[in-house]
Amino acid sequence: MADIIIVEDTIEIGNLLRDFIIKEGYSACLCVTGEATMEELQKNHAKLVLLDIMLPGMDGFAVCQRIREDSDVPILIVSAKVEKEDKLNGLLLGADDYIEKPIDMDILLAKINGIFKRRFDVDMLIDGNLRIDKCKKQVFINEQAINFTSKEYELLALLIENSGRVLRKEWIFNKIWGFDSFSELQTLTVHIKWLREKIEKDQKDPKRILTVWGTGYRYEKGN
Repeated sequence: MADIIIVEDTIEIGNLLRDFIIKEGYSACLCVTGEATMEELQKNHAKLVLLDIMLPGMDGFAVCQRIREDSDVPILIVSAKVEKEDKLNGLLLGADDYIEKPIDMDILLAKINGIFKRRFDVDMLIDGNLRIDKCKKQVFINEQAINFTSKEYELLALLIENSGRVLRKEWIFNKIWGFDSFSELQTLTVHIKWLREKIEKDQKDPKRILTVWGTGYRYEKGN
């Protein structure tokens, strides 16, 4: 089941979009016609539709109208039609947003993340192929669930929520184990090692969980 349905009749562009979206931690499928899109929506309760306007047969405006007859799935129009009338038409037919081609991938990702945050992912942390479901307290890599102990989960979530910040070892330890814990600071070092074994491509050359010597650790997204 795909999170995002990409509707794009130019296969090269569609594949690029799909690869980009999958790299950012979402699942995605590609449809090249409006008719195929409607069929996909019948069997796949997707969370977002990226919709091109200029399609063979049923165009994107007609697809948008059809979707809105029985679904409130978010629709983000991605089109080379940039006239004001086209944008207004798409929005009046029920699209949630409109982005112009050629696509700025950073803006596209910001819009996708914004839609998911507002509608679905208030309790989701995503970093590339790594996803944390805070409701279920589960960690996924490439959409595969990974076994984590409760402390490993809490530690990873804390690091990602503070991405880019240098966190002191003592602060992390007190957050996870508490001031009155009988554990020692070395416990944190061991848990960091275990996390790296599970989420880093090369635990000896970590790209996500970085050691800041003499201070603590910093989590870097996008690695």
